[in-house]
Amino acid sequence: MRIVALYDRIVSWLTGRIPEGLVLLFMRVVLAGIFWRSGQTKIVEGTWFTISENTFYLFQDEYSGVPLPSDLAAVMATVSEHLFPILLVLGLFTRLSALALLGMTLVIQIFVYPDAWWQVHSLWAAMTLVLIVRGGGWLSLDALLGRIPWSGRAVA
Repeated sequence: MRIVALYDRIVSWLTGRIPEGLVLLFMRVVLAGIFWRSGQTKIVEGTWFTISENTFYLFQDEYSGVPLPSDLAAVMATVSEHLFPILLVLGLFTRLSALALLGMTLVIQIFVYPDAWWQVHSLWAAMTLVLIVRGGGWLSLDALLGRIPWSGRAVA
């Protein structure tokens, strides 16, 4: 019986606020890193945010299946791969940011690399879904803003 009690104590601790917050922070940073690094390949090295000619070429040629004008898709992808990772790391608008990256993942899966589901995209989708369902956790600006009273009542 003692092993069952020990197991129950471990499970109780692991499902607590501190471990969950740390895991959600880790998930936000990992997911942000994936998209940030991809976004960095789309800009001219050494610039703050100049989209490279190669990026526009890739969206015209290799990513031509995306059902948007290629110039617009290149800008949207580059902005998204920089903005949403920053928001994720901060834990600001976590659910919205994760939803945007899930949408981006599905576009990549459906229109660009349809054979990459099990190797890559299913993992990205799983991480985004966890963040959509659980939010950023207590180590996020979302949680901090949720504790600030706005017009006399706390935001949930």
